[in-house]
Amino acid sequence: MARPCLLLNPTSRHGRAARGTADRTTPMAQLQFRQALRAAMTEEMERDENVFLIGEEVAEYNGAYKVSEGMLDKFGPKRIIDTPISEAAFSGLAVGSACMGLRPIVEFMSWSFTWVCIDQIVNNAANVRYMSGGQYKVPVVFRGGNGIAHQLGATHSHRMESVYARIPGLIVVHPSTPADAKGLLKSSIRCDDPVIFLESEKMLNELGEVPDDADYTVPIGVANVERQGKDVTLVSYGRALQRVVRPAVKALADDHGIDVELIDLRTLRPMDTKTCIESIKKTNRCVIVDEDWGYCGMGSGILQKLQKPAFDYLDAPIEYVHSDEIPVPFNHYLEEAMMPSVDRIVSAVKEVCYR
Repeated sequence: MARPCLLLNPTSRHGRAARGTADRTTPMAQLQFRQALRAAMTEEMERDENVFLIGEEVAEYNGAYKVSEGMLDKFGPKRIIDTPISEAAFSGLAVGSACMGLRPIVEFMSWSFTWVCIDQIVNNAANVRYMSGGQYKVPVVFRGGNGIAHQLGATHSHRMESVYARIPGLIVVHPSTPADAKGLLKSSIRCDDPVIFLESEKMLNELGEVPDDADYTVPIGVANVERQGKDVTLVSYGRALQRVVRPAVKALADDHGIDVELIDLRTLRPMDTKTCIESIKKTNRCVIVDEDWGYCGMGSGILQKLQKPAFDYLDAPIEYVHSDEIPVPFNHYLEEAMMPSVDRIVSAVKEVCYR
C-alpha cells in the first residue's frame, strides 16, 4: 500500500525512526551507491506491482551506469522498459500512467537532457494534482545523474537542483550516502507527489553501509545533523558534502581548532529549515556549500530561507561557497578548479568566525 509523503504527513518528522536512523541491530550490507539505488527499486517493485522502470538502456543494457543491472531478468520487459532517445515522450508517458494509478520510475542518463522534457515535468507533473483539485495524484519519480561527471563537457554537466527546487508541486531530493540513497528512493517511490531524485555520476561507485531491511526508509524533508559542533553551522548536500565539505570540516578542526556542526539537507524541497535554524541558534554562524552556480543557485535559495529567521542569532553574514559562474570546462584540471574546494570552504568559515 502506498504511503503519503512527508508533505502530506508532517508528523513523520518526529522520532528516531522517522529520521532514517537504523537501529543498531539492523543488519548492514556494504553497497555501492548504484547498488543501493537498485536495492530500493527492486524492493519496491517486489512490494508493489504498480511500480515500473522506464528509460534509455535501462533494460537490455542494464542501465547506462548499471544501476538497473539484472532487473530485466527479474521483472521482465513489461516492468523494465527500454525507450528510444525521447525524453519528452517517455516522461509524458510516465506522467499519464501515474495519473492512472501506476508508479513509474523514470531514469535519465543525465539531468542535463531534461531541458527537452521540462514541459512534461514542470507544466504537467508538478501541476496536475493542484489543477485537478486533488482528483489526480502523480506518483512518479524522475531520477538520474546530476551535475559534473567525468569530463563530459558543458552540455552534460548541468546542476539542475535550483531549476526544479523553485517549482511548487515538485519534491527535490539529493542524497549524499548509499544508505540515504536507498532510504530516500524508497520513500520517493511511495510518495503520491512527483519527486525529482538527483544523483551524482561520480558517486555511483562509492561504498557505504546500507540497512539490509525491506522496511528501511528515510523520510522526505528531514535533514541529517551529521556532526555536532559549537562554532559554526555548515549546510550542504550531495557530492559537495562528500568531496570537499567533510575534508574541510576535518581540516578546520585539526588545523584551526574550529568545531563545525555539519548538516546534510538530503531534501532540497521541502527544506528542513527548522533543523538549520536550531543549529544557527547554537553556533551563531553559517556557511552554505554546493556545486551550483552562485547567482540564483541552490545555495542562494537556502540562504534566503535562513537569513531572516536566523538574523537575530547571527554574529556574521551567512557565507555561500559555490562553483565559478562559467560553462563547465572539458579539461579535467579546469573542471576541478571551478568547483568549491577545501581551501575555499576553510577561508569562508574563518571569515564568519573572524579568524
